[in-house]
Amino acid sequence: MPISDEARQVHDAAIVVDLHADTPKLISRGYDFTRRHQPPWPLNRFAGHVDLPRMRAGGLTAQWFGMWTAPYPRKTAAADVHRQIDAVTALARTHPHEFRLAVTAAAIRDAHAAGISVGLLGIEGGQALQGDLDNLVAFARRGVRYLGLSHFSRTEISYPAMGIGRNPNRGLTPFGCEVVEACEELGVLVDLAHVNRRGFFDALARARGPVIVSHTGVAGVRPSWRNLDDEQIRAVAATGGVVGIIFSPAYLGGELDAVVEHLVHAINVGGRECVALGSDWDGFIRPARGLESPAQLPHLTDALLRRGLEPETVQLLLGGNVLRVLDTLEARHSPIEHT
Repeated sequence: MPISDEARQVHDAAIVVDLHADTPKLISRGYDFTRRHQPPWPLNRFAGHVDLPRMRAGGLTAQWFGMWTAPYPRKTAAADVHRQIDAVTALARTHPHEFRLAVTAAAIRDAHAAGISVGLLGIEGGQALQGDLDNLVAFARRGVRYLGLSHFSRTEISYPAMGIGRNPNRGLTPFGCEVVEACEELGVLVDLAHVNRRGFFDALARARGPVIVSHTGVAGVRPSWRNLDDEQIRAVAATGGVVGIIFSPAYLGGELDAVVEHLVHAINVGGRECVALGSDWDGFIRPARGLESPAQLPHLTDALLRRGLEPETVQLLLGGNVLRVLDTLEARHSPIEHT
């Protein structure tokens, strides 16, 4: 479908940021991030969605990476995250005119002005800490700027909304409470994707700054264990945080139009400053048709404008809201530069 001139102008004027893609695991295993990929079916239903050429083609300035690890054996998790950081850091070092790592909104804006793509580092799943706060400190020093408390297994921190050790009656552990407080001190955002509802509100009760949900749908459009209800959306908005809408039809209940519906519902509930993109590309999901990779992001802008959203609102959800959260984080903490 052709993209309108208005959509092109709005998209090109935005600094587009996506909150969650699992690409570092692929990069650490030899995936050439500098080459445009066209994975064959059925691989393209699960991975091979993000690379530098398609980021540039779709105007995606910054991709926040969620580095996931296997829950068992736990003793290998921290080392796995470090391997992924090593791989992304090496990519930035060997292609400095094409790709940078960033920890601040200012660095993203500078890279955007220079026409350089950006990566940010996050962790999906608290098992990566192996029950030791020293690992969180080490990750923060290497540039990690969000920590997902849960993934698909119980950890020393919390219980998942779905997965191994699921228990809806248990919230954050005492260690989990320490982790939330340590994230605050280190300038690491708490990511509440995948955590169960009780742990979700336990974390919010201890958060003093913005929190995020990096990739999720909304239950007000499609009820699912994976999706946030309206109370949760409002609670994230009250912290000044953002909710990243996932691109997976399994949770959205549809394709590109469903992404729009989930974004609009979140705006209607939490306000236009609480919504962001959280694709989950390369996360073993089938992306919505029309959003198979970053190259298709202008189609989302076009669909949002056709839905009746104001251009300023579209630019906020494309990336402006995430930049604001990072600005808030920097104002509260002197950022620990990645090493």
